Amino acid sequence: MGLESLEGLILETILLKLGPRDVIAVACVSSRLRSISSDDRLWRVFCASDFDLSSPEDPHGNPTPSFKVAYEMWMRSFSMYPVPLVKRVKQCWSAIRSWMAANFPEANETLRRGATEAEIKQAEDKLGVKIPIPTKVLYRFCDGQDTVAFDNSDARRLAPLGIIGGYKFYGHLVNVHLLSLSQIIEQSKAFEKEIGFTNRKIVVATSYYFEKSFFLSCGNGQLYVGTKDMSSTGEMMPCVPSKLVKPGLPQDALLLWLEEHCRRLHSGILRTRMLLDLRTISIFPDAPHQSHSQTVCSHPEAIPACSIAVTNGVKVRASAVFVPELSSLARKEHFYSYSIRMSLSPDGCILNGIYYSSCQLSSRHWIIKSKDYVIDDVSGDGVIGKYPLLKPNQEEFVYESCTDLPEAPGSIEGSFTFVPGRLGHQEGAGFDVKVAPFLLPFPDYIF
Repeated sequence: MGLESLEGLILETILLKLGPRDVIAVACVSSRLRSISSDDRLWRVFCASDFDLSSPEDPHGNPTPSFKVAYEMWMRSFSMYPVPLVKRVKQCWSAIRSWMAANFPEANETLRRGATEAEIKQAEDKLGVKIPIPTKVLYRFCDGQDTVAFDNSDARRLAPLGIIGGYKFYGHLVNVHLLSLSQIIEQSKAFEKEIGFTNRKIVVATSYYFEKSFFLSCGNGQLYVGTKDMSSTGEMMPCVPSKLVKPGLPQDALLLWLEEHCRRLHSGILRTRMLLDLRTISIFPDAPHQSHSQTVCSHPEAIPACSIAVTNGVKVRASAVFVPELSSLARKEHFYSYSIRMSLSPDGCILNGIYYSSCQLSSRHWIIKSKDYVIDDVSGDGVIGKYPLLKPNQEEFVYESCTDLPEAPGSIEGSFTFVPGRLGHQEGAGFDVKVAPFLLPFPDYIF
């Protein structure tokens, strides 16, 4: 019936259904099966499905002679871990590196090579803990960041390059770096000596400006951040939804945390900005999207993470971030920083059909809510002592401030009063520019 010519295709289809381990066994049956089992088209599929490989390369990114050789090398290197977990971690780090390469190459250059099993075992011995398996796999792909400063010039260059990023308001500056294994040992022992507790928690990320540290529990796999009361009472907050961190699941909080951070980077929720003449990642939401599991007020659909409003050509974008290191759960102090970005349309300011080439802010009015209750109604001149003059095609005027709530979540809304022209030469009647409500969340994910 002419089916003999389909034999190879049929056998290849069957072998694809069997999977890599059974294919290796089938290869021992006959020379014909050994030949088909070695076909690199077959191993290309296995490499893609198990390790997300699009080209034949070893775990260090070096090219290999074939996909079959690549598969064998990956299996030898990660044989002690579940294959789906290895693929998941590889995808996470590949996505982080690709975003950094395109948007923040300075930080991408600080990412270290993966640690060896021996290096991880040595770290466990020095720390006296068993590191959760997903975190071990994370460090097999990347041993944190190489951002140790040796002198003042290094400190200025390296300090803003944390891949987690941060925020600045007034004199409070935070930028969070992912620590290397050697830094984890050093920082964890320092906290143990200073605060007198570890409870099987290790420091995995920290800020190189104002102190803000993240602790991974090697017991329950949760990730915690210290509050303002950490040094006195040991108070910490979980950084990942507790329902996702359960024994027996092939994930811990550090993996979930990095995956969520990566999602926010790629979705445009987070972006880089210039800070102190250096680029850094700002964790103020920059797009009106919510996290997958954001805790919000009574009507979350009405309050985006980043609000946008345009009045007479003046555009105002606003968002906030929870500041755990200045918060206290015991004392019901929920601290937030908010970022306001103002710009003028390329068409300028249009008021009652009249065009003005500039406008300047004169005053502000804020309504701050905790849950659904107004706790502050603030009016005042300028913003942080400034009176920004807006012109078409200029960069946004950005400023950050802060507030605290007795209960979270909350929200802020209000308005700015602008005058056409400038304050010293007002060309028309003042007008109010709307600031659409934006959320002060009690987030499930804390960065």
